[in-house]
Amino acid sequence: MLRQRFRSALHTVLAAALLLAVPGATTAAAAPEKDGPTRATIRYTEYGVPHILADNYTDLGYGYGYAIAKDNICLLADSFLTVAGERSRYHGPGGSGNDTLSAATTNLNSDLHFRRIIDSGVVERLAGQSAPLGPRTEVKQLIDGYAQGFNRYLAQTGRDGITDPACKGAPWVRDIGPTDLYRLFYALSTIGSSGALADGIVTAQPGSTARPPAADARTAARFAEGLGAPGSGALGSNGIGIGSQGASGAKSVLLGNPHFPWRGANRFWQVQLTVPGKLDVTGAGLLGTPVVEKGYNADVAWTHTLATPRTFGLYAIHPAPGDPTSYLVDGVKEKMTSRTVTVQVRQDDGSIGEVHRTLYETRYGPMVSAAAGIGLPWNDTTGHALRDANATNLRGLNTWFGFGLAKSTADIKKTLTDTQGAPWVNTIAVDRAGQALYADIQVVPHVTDDQADRCGTDLGHQIFPKTGVPVLDGSKAACAWGSDPDALEPGLFGPSRMPSLTRDDYVLNSNDSAWLANLKAPLTGYPRIIGDIGTARTLRTRESLTSVQEGLKNGGFSRASMQRMLFADRSRFAELAAADTAAMCRAFPDGKAPSSSGPVDVAAGCAALAAWDHTYTTHTRGSMLFQRFALKLEERKVALWRQPFDAADPVATPNTLDTGAAAVQQAFGDAAAELHTAGIPLDAELGAHQYALRGGEKIPMPGAPEALGVLNLIKGQWDPAAGNTDVRTGSSYIQVVAFGDGPCPDAATLVAPSQSADPTSPHHSDQTKLFSEGRWATGRYCEKDILASPDLKIVELS
Repeated sequence: MLRQRFRSALHTVLAAALLLAVPGATTAAAAPEKDGPTRATIRYTEYGVPHILADNYTDLGYGYGYAIAKDNICLLADSFLTVAGERSRYHGPGGSGNDTLSAATTNLNSDLHFRRIIDSGVVERLAGQSAPLGPRTEVKQLIDGYAQGFNRYLAQTGRDGITDPACKGAPWVRDIGPTDLYRLFYALSTIGSSGALADGIVTAQPGSTARPPAADARTAARFAEGLGAPGSGALGSNGIGIGSQGASGAKSVLLGNPHFPWRGANRFWQVQLTVPGKLDVTGAGLLGTPVVEKGYNADVAWTHTLATPRTFGLYAIHPAPGDPTSYLVDGVKEKMTSRTVTVQVRQDDGSIGEVHRTLYETRYGPMVSAAAGIGLPWNDTTGHALRDANATNLRGLNTWFGFGLAKSTADIKKTLTDTQGAPWVNTIAVDRAGQALYADIQVVPHVTDDQADRCGTDLGHQIFPKTGVPVLDGSKAACAWGSDPDALEPGLFGPSRMPSLTRDDYVLNSNDSAWLANLKAPLTGYPRIIGDIGTARTLRTRESLTSVQEGLKNGGFSRASMQRMLFADRSRFAELAAADTAAMCRAFPDGKAPSSSGPVDVAAGCAALAAWDHTYTTHTRGSMLFQRFALKLEERKVALWRQPFDAADPVATPNTLDTGAAAVQQAFGDAAAELHTAGIPLDAELGAHQYALRGGEKIPMPGAPEALGVLNLIKGQWDPAAGNTDVRTGSSYIQVVAFGDGPCPDAATLVAPSQSADPTSPHHSDQTKLFSEGRWATGRYCEKDILASPDLKIVELS
């Protein structure tokens, strides 16, 4: 205790002394929030970033849980309510669930999904295992402390003292325990697998009279569309690692630019976690996870991108004659496991009733009635079950804790290999020695191309080549997923089978497969389930590759030049097609383009497009018209290019917009008509009509949706009568980290949605405004930099 008091007093004195030398400094006075010995010290720097210091991992978690609850208690409480399967009890069975934790379309379906998980006891079993299959001791201590810290904050404020109106006084805000945190992490791990199929799982019942899907190319295309390409939905990212041969004035540089929701459990929150002599890591984690998931320490920096492997597969089940809840495996009858799930539901009169649903599981996993928008009826002759490769994965907690301890990219790769806990992400990392690493070492079902061919159903033969999702014959035991000697669990590919690459020039990923992590060293030889090879890259990947090649030719990357590259907001689609679009626009008779509602005036748009610089900064004109045009083309799946893809030139091809095609011309006219309807001039400034709402304030937003091929991805919510009405997904926690000769990393960071979801917080919109202006916060890692912050505030937490 004396050591703790000395440490606390020393920090306060140092801060006060440093602040006397900092022009414009506010205060360094400690703000005790304690009635006993100090457990954690929280040093807040600019924009409300907490640097948490404690003598052990339990107390570190305590500080983490307290500080994050102070910023985001309502989002956290809603997440805990969701994974407890209690949304219907408080909000009724309708509503839209919590789409950051599953794809369940109603509160009732969400509750049935999570109550099924709770009743199975899987999370408790996993949490009770020893590492590496279960959480390591330090992680358990962090989790225990986090729950204590969250509860400490709630006890301090009380429900009625919560300042965020989203949950002020709400009865569903409650104390939590470690199991709540494990359940939340489990939900995040399975969000792309069983979470994505939640509706199909909880509605699967025998006796369907619906027709099975046709095993043809059209069904496969619908399935692929329902899945969405990695990075095209709510989750995506860019990661660029520059090694010593590609850096300028530094040994290495990393860009981490995840595209995640600005709300809910997938919102990032920035923090530094320090136990002297043991752990010192900074970066950001998803709400409710007590680790840094994208960040850096003194020697290594890392980020992640959504990876192409699908972490689930389907099995076609052959029901036993006259018994649809039994099925045949090698001709032997096997009974399904049934479980009746009960959900409490608030009725219209306010009373609480119950909904009971009997759900069924096979040796492979739960029965499902639909996947990716494709109906999978369960009748007397067929049905489908889901196998989820992440169904036993809490190991990701160990993965990210291990990253915080890493000293090199080799350590990062070893951590990935030893824990096999990355649930659905690639890893890009750089280190002080000048090495850059790309690794798609994650959880992947062990389904080889041969097995997918040999065991695939007719439907599977259509779906697997296009999407990498296997649909196998469940009537044959030989069609079970395989395994590798170096896999921690049966049914998974071992790390040695996964693609990885270490370079001293660069590696990158923008949600395409591993193939072109580096143009000079294409990765090949991995199975289809991991990703495709030799296929057209997305426009965002092509922009990443183009930008990196340009940067290398111009002398290499520094921290500052990497920042400028990201916020240049250049559109690859515009670079390829805007000039041709402007020419097409000028060629329309009488300045009117064809549209589905008749000729529409586009003259002002033609001039704006001709003068446009092809970027999505907030002051550009013509960019909104081109954005709506690109989205129309994407929505209608219009064939765009005259010059097809050439695997020998994957960055430049395909190209040349087919402006003579009637579908292209009408898409342009419809985009112009759409803007007219919304009252938006065709030459309007982007920022006037693409913004984030904070209270009544409209904060202009740079960037563009996926179809434009802009690295700085932003997705507005489109209202036909009003245009973009808010941004809810896009660039989230951004970091650029450079390692040089000095001991301290040179970093700049941004939390684009800001640290707090509470509209009464001073940190509800401050970083959002920085993002709007293309400005960054200083990354403060070393003690001297933390204590030099002009906004330093120290909180001693007992």
